[in-house]
Amino acid sequence: MALKSWEMILLAVSLLTATNTVTAKSTNSNGSGGSSSSSSVTGGGGSSGFLHMFAAQQNPPDPCYEEIPIGLANQAGVGAVGGATSGASTAVSSSGTILRSRRCVPDFVNAAFGKEVVATSTCGNPPSRHCYTNTDEKGELARLCSVCDASNARRRHPSTYLTDLHNVNNMTCWQSEPLVSSPPSSPSSASSSQPVLPSSGGSVLTENNVTLTLSLGKKYELTYISLQFCGRKPDSLAIYKSMDFGKTWQAFQYYSSQCRKLYGRPNRAIITKSNEQEALCTDAHSLLDPLSGSRIAFSTMEGRPSAFDFENSPVLQDWVTATDVRVVFHRFYPYGEDNQRGGGSADNNNGSTAAVSVRDYSFYAAADFAVGGRCKCNGHASRCVQGRDGHLGCDCRHNTAGRDCEKCKPFHFDRPWGRATAKDANECKGAELAPSKLHVITTVKPSIGAFILKGNSRLAESRSMPCL
Repeated sequence: MALKSWEMILLAVSLLTATNTVTAKSTNSNGSGGSSSSSSVTGGGGSSGFLHMFAAQQNPPDPCYEEIPIGLANQAGVGAVGGATSGASTAVSSSGTILRSRRCVPDFVNAAFGKEVVATSTCGNPPSRHCYTNTDEKGELARLCSVCDASNARRRHPSTYLTDLHNVNNMTCWQSEPLVSSPPSSPSSASSSQPVLPSSGGSVLTENNVTLTLSLGKKYELTYISLQFCGRKPDSLAIYKSMDFGKTWQAFQYYSSQCRKLYGRPNRAIITKSNEQEALCTDAHSLLDPLSGSRIAFSTMEGRPSAFDFENSPVLQDWVTATDVRVVFHRFYPYGEDNQRGGGSADNNNGSTAAVSVRDYSFYAAADFAVGGRCKCNGHASRCVQGRDGHLGCDCRHNTAGRDCEKCKPFHFDRPWGRATAKDANECKGAELAPSKLHVITTVKPSIGAFILKGNSRLAESRSMPCL
């Protein structure tokens, strides 16, 4: 007869208990020092170990503290009161082990996932047609057009698609409105098959720009920012960051085929320790880029000299810190050659064909907006949690406080606050009075009581007060 799952579990526990009981009796009979009767009663230690395994899973160890058995701690010179030779603070846990503080960090996450992206332009109101150029099964260029309609759930392209669950086999795309109001007046001209690009000068940064703004809700230390596009990459875009929740903005990275002309910066400048917080400009395009689905990935520390000594570089720590990220598209990719080779008509969703205008290609479209990093806790927390005020904050350890564990909590100022490192957790410390240094002198008079307290080189004296 087949046993049910719960019956199998009970059988396993019973067998484990019986095995440990027999082992205990055998050990006692060989002179280990305990009675066989007590061993049979306590032989369930095997089952307690079995249950202890599940208890450990329910109460995992705190990553901000390292548990050291007292025996090993004594050998290593770590005391129950005070710190180890590395400067880490210690305490005794309820299980009798030494808890030594150490640097801890929250998990690495995509900080953009599920968060709202504010776009200055989104298609669908009124409905508009959008066309892509891609390769077909034969490797030939072909156009595919569709209608964006915000009132139709299957044809809308909102900005929420940028931070939803990304599936490369079924991409959902945000699309901007068409940014060219009308096609050129002369259809026969050579420029009729490509979008009208903004002219050089000041207007280039405002004529066809669209902005995506992402609020992270808290300070993060960013490792990368990436965008995957549904069509060709834009020719020019800029990435900005804010450290004060959108009040001020700082350039993070520029991408353009004309860096000096559009942004006044050289292409691929060299970063030194004297300018580690300078935004670079590079050409994001290569001959290997696909016509659709290409990606831009910006690494915040790539090429920065202090990247290999990050924990000792306040400048670089400040550089990667952000509360908000903004992407500004400034210029379309010049579609000229691809469009001319693709022909003058395109397939629509319903299988019909229609003439293609410049306006059908004049838009930006992206499928995935990802921001990789960690919640900024300065090495004093292993996770971020939502507080009573609804805001995200660090679950601070090491006697620190603040949304970013950026200060010592009250009455723990005997040691200046510091960012935790691999060598020293820099735990904040409160005033400690050792019993051997505490002396109390009491003088009692009929109407006056006074005491003098000396400890840690401090002198506290109360004024004479009438006895109650």
